Amino acid sequence: MVDFISHAICRAGQWSKAIDLCILSYDERFLRRKVIKTFQDKKIFVDFKHTTSLNNHDAFVLEDGRKIEVIAAEEPLYAVTGDLVKLGWHIGNRHSPCQIEADRLVIQRDPVIEHMLKLLGANVAEISEPFTPEGGAYGYGRTHRHEHGVTAHDN
Repeated sequence: MVDFISHAICRAGQWSKAIDLCILSYDERFLRRKVIKTFQDKKIFVDFKHTTSLNNHDAFVLEDGRKIEVIAAEEPLYAVTGDLVKLGWHIGNRHSPCQIEADRLVIQRDPVIEHMLKLLGANVAEISEPFTPEGGAYGYGRTHRHEHGVTAHDN
């Protein structure tokens, strides 16, 4: 049995006053139809028209208009430093999601990618924090490894 139903989201910064929250990993924040458990142990049935990529601090809009905040979960990642332009190109060429910052790149842990980056002269450190990679070419959507043409559209 579900406690709430959501057919829509509000993007971060465009809403206030959540009644609850849910903590989701990067992979869990890419969904269309799924039951999600909240921090208060409630269940939301998410039923979007299209597969949607949720960001940290977005919110599920319930049928009655109340909101449940989405929090990006801490997860095992790599912090990559070195020649960020060159390293970023190689990460992107492998269609790996990448969080781009001024002094580092952050990617999901993958021993094959780690090995490649180290061969390219990167420093790679294991970290655990929320993962919020860049969206698609038009500011939304996702890139998945070697799955060309897979995107998500906002509702």
